[in-house]
Amino acid sequence: MNETQKQGAYWSKELKQFDAIYTQRKSTPGRWLDRTFRIDMEWRYEYTLKHSEPIEGRRFLDVGCGTGKYALEFARRKAAWVTGIDVSSAMVDVCRRGAAQEGFSATTEFLNTDLLAYRPSIGYDVCIGIGLFDYIKDAAPVLAKMRECVKDRVVLSFPRQWTWRAPVRALRLAIKGCPVYFYSARKVGALLKQAGFSRWQTEVVGKLYCVTAYR
Repeated sequence: MNETQKQGAYWSKELKQFDAIYTQRKSTPGRWLDRTFRIDMEWRYEYTLKHSEPIEGRRFLDVGCGTGKYALEFARRKAAWVTGIDVSSAMVDVCRRGAAQEGFSATTEFLNTDLLAYRPSIGYDVCIGIGLFDYIKDAAPVLAKMRECVKDRVVLSFPRQWTWRAPVRALRLAIKGCPVYFYSARKVGALLKQAGFSRWQTEVVGKLYCVTAYR
């Protein structure tokens, strides 16, 4: 089993726990822990939507779409088309059901694939990779492929190195058999340059770097 297959299996197994972070279907202590230690997930959501504007009438590619938090919001905001891809088949199933329930099946598609294996049949205006590079050992080819797929920009998040949470998170996920990767601002800039982006802006958002990079 290669790394992509391992990631797909891990996230299919963790689906309910992952989705509960967004739905807040948790105990009161669980919700308190999320507000205290995972508030930057809410901040990165706000960052992503803001830096994806304008949304109406444009085409979006969500890499590592999870359970559709971002992809379905783009559809709600009248994106012309949204493609979500994820290595977890269970995540993709949740997205498809959500799109059908909300009446977005005609303007969305969700595919169980890896970006490097994906062959888009259309061009996208914006590509997002939120919570994606945490789990990718070699980010450079993924960033280069994202750049190839878009006309305008990509919106990304990277977990920051040297925060108190980094070693705690690394240990917790290692116990579960899921490697996680962290980044310095210099490393993020070097990767974007290597991928061929012409310019980008980086913001510190909690314990993350959030980045908007232009084609």
